[in-house]
Amino acid sequence: MSAIPQRYSWTLIGLQLISVLPAIILQQWWWLMLPTCLLLSWKFAEIYLQQTAQLFWWWLWVLPLSTELAITDSLSLDFPGEPLLILLTGAVLLLLITRRFSLPVPVYQSNLLVLVLLHLFWIGITILFSREPILSLKYLLAKCWYVLPLVILPSAFLQRFRHWQQMALALCIPMLLVVVQSILRHAAHGFSFEGIKDTLNPFFRNHVNYSGMLVCLLPIGIGIYLLTDEQRKKRKLGIALVIAILGLILAYSRGAWVVAIAGLFVYWLIKRKWLMHALVMSSIVISLALTWLLQENRFLQYRPDFTTTIFHTDFTDHMAATLALKDVSNAERFYRWTAGVAMAAEEPLTGFGPNSFYLHYKPYAAQLFRTWVSNNPDHSTVHNYYLLLALEQGLPGLLVFLIILFVALYRAQYLFHRLQTRLYSYAAMIAGVMLSMIALLNTMSDLIETDKIGGLFWLCIGVIIALEGKLQEERTTIA
Repeated sequence: MSAIPQRYSWTLIGLQLISVLPAIILQQWWWLMLPTCLLLSWKFAEIYLQQTAQLFWWWLWVLPLSTELAITDSLSLDFPGEPLLILLTGAVLLLLITRRFSLPVPVYQSNLLVLVLLHLFWIGITILFSREPILSLKYLLAKCWYVLPLVILPSAFLQRFRHWQQMALALCIPMLLVVVQSILRHAAHGFSFEGIKDTLNPFFRNHVNYSGMLVCLLPIGIGIYLLTDEQRKKRKLGIALVIAILGLILAYSRGAWVVAIAGLFVYWLIKRKWLMHALVMSSIVISLALTWLLQENRFLQYRPDFTTTIFHTDFTDHMAATLALKDVSNAERFYRWTAGVAMAAEEPLTGFGPNSFYLHYKPYAAQLFRTWVSNNPDHSTVHNYYLLLALEQGLPGLLVFLIILFVALYRAQYLFHRLQTRLYSYAAMIAGVMLSMIALLNTMSDLIETDKIGGLFWLCIGVIIALEGKLQEERTTIA
């Protein structure tokens, strides 16, 4: 522990002398303890900052293992991941206040960081107009302690090759343990479609969250496998990958399977430098499809039959119902999407406010799309993250997020083709593929608002910023 700088020593002596006066006048001797308390606070802050890196690594290890813990009826935390993020956020703020230049310069130069701060700023603006200001303020606080440490700190802690390897293993090994225990418990249910739900507690709420995180971590596992030259380690990694893929298959998640295939396609697009072209084309197609559906209320043609749109416990029946548009989960999505579009149209600039969808959406939903689960006992949201942003944060909020996503994907592709170090180039590819997979997952869900998928999303943004710094280092070395 470092000694107290001389200027602080004289300050403490001065405060100690000054504290004597109010202690005597007010006859309150606790004033004499004030300088000692300040000294202890200063030393605590110093130790706290020294442990910031350790907190960051702990968070990586516990991310797949965190579980939702109810504090009160209206407050819950993902434990232990979220408390660690709160501590990390405090460390980031202290670093910014007291040691600004201890963070790498590329952090301050990154356009991505500016966009992320703009994202948080706009959320703050929407709180002023929110229908539920207290809930919206809670949302902003939680967003800050997820976003700030995960976007800023990777540049500080991913300095050497071993740090990047440690990050990959810290995410994948605990997740592999979750997969193994899920498969073993699932075997007792005969690997049935219905049985998967009973194998995920306490780590995941449902098979959608589980399969979503598993499929997003697969690119990291594949990257470790490809970068490993030692044959013995490669065989172990191959076995681990087979187990992970088996876990993904047995999760019975249609969305995750589609995302896995899409990840391979994105890998090919990045290698060919075609990713941004594909994003532009996809945006045009989606815009045209939405326009067509809204014209003359064509979407009403796809309303479900209340009596036949049910949940199937057999996976074959479940897939058949999906193809016939009679699966209750997708039908319920249409019901909530009609509400979301109407809400976004009513408040296009600032939205209804973060965390406000559940309390306001039912009067806006088209009752023709109502299903037998529309009472929504789980208080879940609109099941499309982009629509959720539009209705809660207005169209500007959606636009800022899409710009962050597009810029991050562009930078990932750019870095993959510019970085000379094989490990860093692979890391850029993995970050780009993971971001694309998360973006696709969230067309049918709101998983960025969960600790695991949301944590991975913002971590990928932080990794790209860190890789921008590595590119500057390579160019400086070459020059």
